[in-house]
Amino acid sequence: MSIKIGFIGLGIMGAPMAARLAQGGHALFVHTRSQVRDEVTAAGATVCASATEVAQRAEVIFTMVPDTPDVERVLFGEGGIAAGLTAGKTVVDMSSISPMATKDFARRIEALGCEWLDAPVSGGEVGAKAGTLSIMVGGKEATFARIKPLFELMGKNITLVGGAGAGQTTKVANQIIVALNIAAVGEALVFASKAGADPAKVREALMGGFASSRILEVHGERMIKRTFNPGFRLALHQKDLNLALQSAKAMNLALPNTANTAQLMQAAAAQGWDQLDHSALVRALEVMGHHEVGSTTDAA
Repeated sequence: MSIKIGFIGLGIMGAPMAARLAQGGHALFVHTRSQVRDEVTAAGATVCASATEVAQRAEVIFTMVPDTPDVERVLFGEGGIAAGLTAGKTVVDMSSISPMATKDFARRIEALGCEWLDAPVSGGEVGAKAGTLSIMVGGKEATFARIKPLFELMGKNITLVGGAGAGQTTKVANQIIVALNIAAVGEALVFASKAGADPAKVREALMGGFASSRILEVHGERMIKRTFNPGFRLALHQKDLNLALQSAKAMNLALPNTANTAQLMQAAAAQGWDQLDHSALVRALEVMGHHEVGSTTDAA
């Protein structure tokens, strides 16, 4: 059954996700601050003048924007989604934002007679294009069951974690694990390279053992080949680690390794690398070690 779908936020992740929804046979209404990408227009999307118009024309409205203030603006600001909603519609936020703010947004949307799901994703641009994202969902079970066929057009590992905000909590946990793994891979490759070993061969050897991981596979290769064009920008991962640390403070919880990794990201950002892929975190380690992964410099 064809559904009228709205999608707001057509960046690196949002554009391929929206295109896959349209390719699933659904009518697509879109709005974004940037230029609408070719893959979205080629999928037959109707471009709307505002988020309000998207909400007026669609039954299910997805959002995929950078940060908590952006979601609040898109939902409740001038020309926002809330102004175009009528009872019975569903709002699905796939951004990565504050779990605490998400609970408030859910209450405000539900007060309008509409349904809410928070459904952040993991898998980066590659997963968005391939339709293999991991989607972690917070909200009501009945709403999740109704929207799940749409999630299946965008992802493979789709889990209802709990009530509103649970999806965002899971995404923050995901970002902690990913960040710490990127830092670990970076340290290992800088160490191996400066010791005189070929980092590509080191990575190949480690991929066959207990240290093997998706981060070592994908981001390790980026570090070695110096391909830091963004799949997921370091600035956005910084934002996610800040969410983790802010939430931890509110819960009187210590996250020492997360804090250390956040500082490494800040060091990279201070060098102007925050718009590069988050694997560029390794460059902060390289500065401290006076050695670049893949350098031909003899062992120190």
